[in-house]
Amino acid sequence: MYTLGWHGHAIARAGLLAGCTTLVLTLTAATAQARPGHHPPRDAARQTLPAYDGWAAEGAGTTGGAAAEAARVFTVTDWDGFRAALAVGGTAPRIIKVKGTVDAVAAGCDAFAAPGYDFDAYLEKYSPETWGLESDLSAEPDDSPEGLRRASAARQDASVKAYVPANTTIIGVGRGAGLKGASLQIKDVDNVIVRNLTFESPVDCFPQWDPTDGDKGNWNSEYDSAVVYGSTHVWLDHNTFTDGDHPDSAAPTHFGMLYQQHDGQLDVVRGADFVTASWNVFTEHDKTILIGNSDSESTAADDRGHLRTTFHHNLFKDLVERAPRVRFGQVDVYNNHFVAGADHAYSLGVGKESQLVAEHNAFTLPAGVTAANVLKRWNDAPLTAAHNRVNGRTTDLIAAHNAQFPQTPLRAGAGWTPSLRTGVLPAWAVPVAVGLGAGAGRLR
Repeated sequence: MYTLGWHGHAIARAGLLAGCTTLVLTLTAATAQARPGHHPPRDAARQTLPAYDGWAAEGAGTTGGAAAEAARVFTVTDWDGFRAALAVGGTAPRIIKVKGTVDAVAAGCDAFAAPGYDFDAYLEKYSPETWGLESDLSAEPDDSPEGLRRASAARQDASVKAYVPANTTIIGVGRGAGLKGASLQIKDVDNVIVRNLTFESPVDCFPQWDPTDGDKGNWNSEYDSAVVYGSTHVWLDHNTFTDGDHPDSAAPTHFGMLYQQHDGQLDVVRGADFVTASWNVFTEHDKTILIGNSDSESTAADDRGHLRTTFHHNLFKDLVERAPRVRFGQVDVYNNHFVAGADHAYSLGVGKESQLVAEHNAFTLPAGVTAANVLKRWNDAPLTAAHNRVNGRTTDLIAAHNAQFPQTPLRAGAGWTPSLRTGVLPAWAVPVAVGLGAGAGRLR
């Protein structure tokens, strides 16, 4: 028997019938935390991270706004109300209950445009045939098409970002709660819980053209759905991250390149530490999750010894890359189900000085995508990858990668052993457990 913990809904029991390959998996509601005799409160808004549940349980653990007084419990239904609840003074615990879909860009992109901004004029001015590919746009004056784009982008930035104070729980009410077009900023604070929300990725209304990005230039966008920046003890649980009504597949091309209006779904950067992401769904996205945002020595000083993050019982479905891409941090990835689509590039990125542990995960890959594509080496850094299954078969992911990419071999042995786990399922049981329990609207 493998215990998931009360927050994961269930205790999973599985067995194989003699002479049969049928998997029998029964999930029943679990009622106890890892601490004997302790029972979680009925109000999900006052639940705290269970002991040993990933890196966010380190030290004092993560309690968010569980102890909030009645006067600091807010129910919000629109963007103005949501930001007002975040802005209430003080760092005493607070709970924000989100009811329905809160839309940060209900008025549309035109509401952010600076006077005089004209996208057609922007395309005409900076066309590679006119501007070339040798110089970026950083020196363009304020009254140029790029200057007006910058002003418009600044207006959107001020409108769609919401800053989360310390000691806060944000939780969706019921099955239909979410944030649309918003960028949740968990910046330089401690002790935050975010649960039961559907995040529809923010659309950058004013992406910047960079002629010098690559051989052909590129469109670069801003706004992650959630950013953990320099913060500690953060628990993201039972959320769904999706591109929703604005998938990349529906985006146009300009200058021969995809007009990219999305950044990431979740970033953990700039010395952030002690983060647990559990029972979430990440779907329909390109550059999904980044742990550590740069190889630069200017940020390395903040990131070394930090960025400790756990991902467990998440569904990663129809993503292109970064699930996650890791720099510097000791990152524990276990009991997740990765379901690749036709556009899959890689799942787990091994970056500068990373110490990734990937164990007891299940990978479902379509024809044309092999186990060698699960891992991608960006830098020479050791990792542990054990007890994983690909399309139902136990697979050595490092060996599969090295066989196909001998010029960029990966080294086994991350150099540390995760101890903050509430329980581990065998990889063959993961798809059913995660399929039944992950995502917004499935919190009990």
